[in-house]
Amino acid sequence: MLDVAPRPVAGREDALVVDLPADRLAQVRRLRTAVAAFVVLHHDVPRPRSLLSGEHLTRIVEAVYASLRVAGSSTFRFEAAGADSPTFARLGDELARATGLKLDPTDGELVVKVRRGARRDGDVDPGWDVLVRVGPRPLSARTWRVTDFPGAANATIAAAMVRLAGVRADERVLNLMCASGTLLIERLLAGPAAAAVGIDHDDDALAAARDNLEAAGLTRRAALVRADALHPSSWATGPGADVRPADLILADPPWGTLHGSHSGAAALHSGLLRAAHEVAADGARLVVLTHEVKVMEAAVRAADALWRPRPPVRVYAKGHHPRIWVLDKLA
Repeated sequence: MLDVAPRPVAGREDALVVDLPADRLAQVRRLRTAVAAFVVLHHDVPRPRSLLSGEHLTRIVEAVYASLRVAGSSTFRFEAAGADSPTFARLGDELARATGLKLDPTDGELVVKVRRGARRDGDVDPGWDVLVRVGPRPLSARTWRVTDFPGAANATIAAAMVRLAGVRADERVLNLMCASGTLLIERLLAGPAAAAVGIDHDDDALAAARDNLEAAGLTRRAALVRADALHPSSWATGPGADVRPADLILADPPWGTLHGSHSGAAALHSGLLRAAHEVAADGARLVVLTHEVKVMEAAVRAADALWRPRPPVRVYAKGHHPRIWVLDKLA
């Protein structure tokens, strides 16, 4: 999406830096696999109180205005240790005075993060970083998500799954355990497909998926079926409701106790691999997002006659580190 090579961030595995001129900042809003984008400022100061001085405050105000030019906000908030301290109260007053934005500590739209800089070898003091989010919403907050569902996949991770699998216009797409439709929607937004079907046994999940498909303008491009994803023999057949054999299969099996249990995870994951193989076309790809890392590793080893795995990709999701698995069907 951007023609600029990203650079790693010292001390962080979940972030990359991209050097962009201010007149290209709006381009980051089109990123599909980034959770959020920030203008990043480093300040060689010993404590946040020093940010109140003219030079440092001017840089922060300019970053706020750069964000506002991309997407407007009316309020802001700090995300920082000690955000309720007198220092941040003064910094909030100064930013409000300079920008016209209102400080709302709880629900402010524009996020300003203040944190210690990354310590490098030889640093006496790592200073402080100020990060101003580009836009009032994170990039992962898709406009099509009008109905949420507990445990739904993060849309940016879903977009990454689609990118790892590749997009082919002539493929038949099957989303097992589709929940509120995140994987299905991100696949169809990435490009055309010959057919697309989502399967789930939960009526509330399917209702959410219908709402989200409609909001995304994809109702006519996908069908939803109520069935047990692990038992293909029970699936409905007929025009639009059956994409077997499927060329691309996407799945986000439940984890934890929200929609399942850890004790049942082994049977669920092994059952998923068997069911997907049963309905997969020759050369099909199966893409699975799972937090049950050890369970999935064991299930993949046991299914080595069915699927050839690619190296799993570690991703970040609200403090967890699930894996994306891409598997190619074996004959």
